[in-house]
Amino acid sequence: MDRIENLCIQQGMRMTEQRRVIARVLSAALDHPDVEELHRRAYAVDPHISIATVYRTVRLFEEAGIIARHDFRDGRSRYEEAPETHHDHLIDMKTGKVVEFMDAEIEALQEAIARRLGYRLIDHRLELYGMPLDE
Repeated sequence: MDRIENLCIQQGMRMTEQRRVIARVLSAALDHPDVEELHRRAYAVDPHISIATVYRTVRLFEEAGIIARHDFRDGRSRYEEAPETHHDHLIDMKTGKVVEFMDAEIEALQEAIARRLGYRLIDHRLELYGMPLDE
C-alpha cells in the first residue's frame, strides 16, 4: 500500500477502487501533474475512471491535507503528495519543469524577517520562476 492510500485509510476515508488507483498514481508521480494528466495516467490503469472522479478525488485529498495544490502561473492547478519536510519550488518558465529545493539560508532569512517585523512564522511557500542561464 502506498503512502497516500495509507493516509486516506488512517483518516477513515472510504477507499473505492478508483480512489485507490488515483492515490497510487499520485504517489508514483515524480512531477507535479495537473488533473488532466492525473486522469490520463489513472485512465491507463482503469478506463472507467472519469475526469469528474479525478476532480472530486483530488479535492477530497486536498481538503484532507494529503496532497498539496500549487498554481505555478501556467493556468493549471498542479498537485503533489503533501511533503513530510518543507521544500520550495523553482519553476522553469521555458519548459514548465518544477525543481524542488531546500535551502537553510533562505529558511533562516525568512524566520529572521518575520521576527524583525514582530511575527512568528507559522507557514510559508516560496516559488521562484526562472529561465535557463544559457538562454
